[in-house]
Amino acid sequence: MTQQTPQGPREPDSRRAAVVGLLVTIALVVVGLILVKVLGDAGRMQDCLMSGRTNCAPIDSTPAER
Repeated sequence: MTQQTPQGPREPDSRRAAVVGLLVTIALVVVGLILVKVLGDAGRMQDCLMSGRTNCAPIDSTPAER
């Protein structure tokens, strides 16, 4: 014989955990995209320098304020 427990009214599941999980996932994706950009720029700079060039850094053409 199996004993059945009475099923009373259940409280609705909280969606807080799902929202927190979604926010963490979005934050990880954003950080990952930023890392891809930064590391890609650094890699291109290293490739330029390793090829022996001396003009690898971008030149800022905006006039300096005096």
